[in-house]
Amino acid sequence: MKDPRGVGRYARCLLGALQHSGRGEIVETHQPRRCEVFHAPWIRGAMLRCPVPMVVTVHDLASLKRLGEYLRAGLRDRLRYLAVQRADRVIVPTQAVAADVVDVLEIPEKRIAVVGEAAAPALRPRPEADVQAVRERHGLPERYLLWVGSLQTADPRKRVAALVRTRRNLPLVLVGPTGPWAHELPDVTLTGIVSDDELAAIYTGAHALVFPSNDEGFGLPPVEALACGTPVVACDVPALREVLDGHAVLCPVDDLDHLVAAAESARRPAPPPPPWTWENAADATWEVYAQAARDPGGRRKPSGPRVPARTRTGPAERGRTPTRRRLNGEEFPPGASRAHR
Repeated sequence: MKDPRGVGRYARCLLGALQHSGRGEIVETHQPRRCEVFHAPWIRGAMLRCPVPMVVTVHDLASLKRLGEYLRAGLRDRLRYLAVQRADRVIVPTQAVAADVVDVLEIPEKRIAVVGEAAAPALRPRPEADVQAVRERHGLPERYLLWVGSLQTADPRKRVAALVRTRRNLPLVLVGPTGPWAHELPDVTLTGIVSDDELAAIYTGAHALVFPSNDEGFGLPPVEALACGTPVVACDVPALREVLDGHAVLCPVDDLDHLVAAAESARRPAPPPPPWTWENAADATWEVYAQAARDPGGRRKPSGPRVPARTRTGPAERGRTPTRRRLNGEEFPPGASRAHR
């Protein structure tokens, strides 16, 4: 839940909307023996042997589709994808990811549900006073291009380093958690992790959001930027085309010069964000829970994802004892949600 990346925001926003709906009780646990449905909000919560119907959210399959670039993550996640294959229902954010799940994991379409994501309620246009305050707090320039995401590792599909190298006239601001490599990027402003209120002001003050990813499962920052009234320029890849068509400027994947030039020439007002909210997502997710409870479909031996098999098993995560928490008299490790209908 506290993960600063997009998966953490997804879990927090969806959980809040599910609880607000009042349609059932949600409890965090990794031991779902006394519940009707277990939901893992990303693959690392999936269980190979779940005692109750299991729902898993798959945000993308980059580590399997691009194994050469994500060798370590692909090997580490392989066992987790075996658990995903046993899920009774799989939630994905776009039709693009649904097609990948069918093709790579060989999961039948009838067990897949597309449930879109949305901007958090706090992400809305902010007044100039808020924008100016956040500029001063983080040392931001008057006009800037913006990129938002995790900088903890150099994710090859995000192409941040390539974006930094691309010629531009406006300064570039990078927002998100950082790793050592990010501090070596030249001629950029790093803000680190910011609050939702600060993020809304940073979005509002940006000239445009530039999003150079050549592979995405959904693309939450562009939706957040649009919710704050900021123009978006992104690469024309299937998931972003599906989510942003008619709401953003889409550029060829292999032309970052075009991407930056389009971002620098962007004009306000930006188109409105897609008409989808976390309340809509919660309603759709409750329906998936009901389907999983009523008609479980994942009780089968997984065959494994369709990825190259001639690789050595990556190092296991040894010696890590997760922090446990006590809830209603029971002790649970931190993890996914337990849903009672």
